[in-house]
Amino acid sequence: MPITRRRFLQISSTLAVACSFPAGARVPFSRGDERPTLIPPAGSVDCHMHLYDSRYPVAPGAKLRPADASLEDYRQLQQRLGLQRMVIVTPSTYGTDNRILLNGLAASNGNARGIAVLDMSVTDDELQRLHQAGVRGIRFNLRYGGASLDDLDALAARVQALNWHVQVVSSGDKLVELESRLKNLPTSLVIDHMGHVPQPDGVNSTTFAAIRRLLDGGKTWVKLSGPYIGSHSGAPDYADIAPVARELVKINPERLLWGSDWPHPTMPVDNKPDDAAILDLLATWAPNDRDRQRILRDNPVELYGF
Repeated sequence: MPITRRRFLQISSTLAVACSFPAGARVPFSRGDERPTLIPPAGSVDCHMHLYDSRYPVAPGAKLRPADASLEDYRQLQQRLGLQRMVIVTPSTYGTDNRILLNGLAASNGNARGIAVLDMSVTDDELQRLHQAGVRGIRFNLRYGGASLDDLDALAARVQALNWHVQVVSSGDKLVELESRLKNLPTSLVIDHMGHVPQPDGVNSTTFAAIRRLLDGGKTWVKLSGPYIGSHSGAPDYADIAPVARELVKINPERLLWGSDWPHPTMPVDNKPDDAAILDLLATWAPNDRDRQRILRDNPVELYGF
């Protein structure tokens, strides 16, 4: 089948980004130095990454305190993976202080969207400013702290008018407990890190059953990210997580997203994953080209408004 000029330009653009990564170079907080075999479609989005800066105060009780990870560091990962766009997520480390997120959005040249952490003290004017800066959702981190779950319904009602979504990271058991509450939110819902489906039960777990029901509701998106979280088999294949990812693709590829989770704050400094190898896993999780195009580009473009 002959390749169209538009497709040729898309491939050329992606290859140009990837080829700008020097051979043998190392990305901060990432293992390995090879480029991925998988070539992402032009305009693909890394839907989950964080920035850290010790110049900003850590929130009281913060459990995760990674080393500084800058946008300049992350751009090296973009070059390595052949990506252009990103979604910056305010980490639990800073509570409701979103200044690092806003700095990253301002420096992204329009290639980023943001997920903020808020509480009910946020004003309507501040919500508008956050929207103009590129924020498109609010996050509730139920594993490492952040916004209070008490504010979930009220904040969801406030951000609905902006067409934002609610993003949740929680243990699998907690996700089951919250299923009906999440289903009834007025906004769309994004579930981080494949819902932390527990192993070895995997696709047979009550957590996976709850995620399936939420996906069937038509308002939920799931991030294919952080395969090392909860994996018992480990790198490079995360073989126990693969059936979960493949089944999610089978159920609804139009409601899936991909994220690197760079700089992998839950992983020790001396045991960071190989981001190129993780991206390549998508070729086995979603062997159909069209599904990968949805997951890497079309779905996030729709959800985040690129």
